Amino acid sequence: QVQLVESGGGLVQPGGSLRLSCVASGIRLRFNAMGWYRQAPGKQRELVARVSTGGSTNYADSVKGRFTISRDNAKNTVYLQMNSLKPEDTAVYYCKTGWNSPGSWGQGTQVTVSS
Repeated sequence: QVQLVESGGGLVQPGGSLRLSCVASGIRLRFNAMGWYRQAPGKQRELVARVSTGGSTNYADSVKGRFTISRDNAKNTVYLQMNSLKPEDTAVYYCKTGWNSPGSWGQGTQVTVSS
């Protein structure tokens, strides 16, 4: 049974940074693409960033240059480093297995960017 547990969210001021973590169990991350998604109130869930098994990455235009996705296969963990945060980054952030496949989802972690 696949389980993904996100952590690292919180309240941060505009311009600040956070690092999200997603620890996986029941799967070996080295064999899976992984992605971070987010959903703001009243909006659809959207892709933020994803990383392939080979390390190729893909980012939403709105976060390019500010966010970095990475993986530590030894720790079975994927990270999302978020810098220069903006109020519009406020959302629940989820990690997911797979690139375009349905995949498994974590429970999410809240990120709030506000002064």
